[in-house]
Amino acid sequence: MIGNSIIKLSGVAIFQQKHLVLTNVNLHIDKGDFVWVIGQTGSGKSSLLKVIYGDLAINGGSGHACGYDLGKITDNDIPFLRRKLGIVFQDFQLLTDRSVEQNLLFVMRATGWTDPKLIADRALDVLEKVGLRSKLKKMPHELSGGEQQRIVIARALLNDPEIILADEPTGNLDPDTSEEIILLLK
Repeated sequence: MIGNSIIKLSGVAIFQQKHLVLTNVNLHIDKGDFVWVIGQTGSGKSSLLKVIYGDLAINGGSGHACGYDLGKITDNDIPFLRRKLGIVFQDFQLLTDRSVEQNLLFVMRATGWTDPKLIADRALDVLEKVGLRSKLKKMPHELSGGEQQRIVIARALLNDPEIILADEPTGNLDPDTSEEIILLLK
């Protein structure tokens, strides 16, 4: 981290394959900030998030996220960066063949958790935070859209991230559930 900065982009160009999506991006986010990025469909919001979590390389300028230099980050370092981020994907990306519990356990094992008791306790803890502890054994298709979104937020909280990146976290939800999700993220 640079000072209190969790994310800092300066003069960054963002490409999807060879297509320039965004140019001269400057972004500074400090610990505790709550930031919205607003724009039309196709304007580059998701691409910006992909740069921050290491799915797209930066071209030109400089970028840092959670102490990692995004211009020099290696494929081996990307999983370590992502352990410091909580990512809420636009399309949930829950594993549909696994229960809520198994979805959470999969992420914890993939990010280095090994102690079965700590894993079980943490899964219950994050589900409690989103008000869905009773849904532990449910399959994703048995949950409403709002419940699935809350499970994805619980998943994002597993590793006590330095920052949560949420790509349209309320895009497919009704107004009441949307308000609930925003309050939960805050």
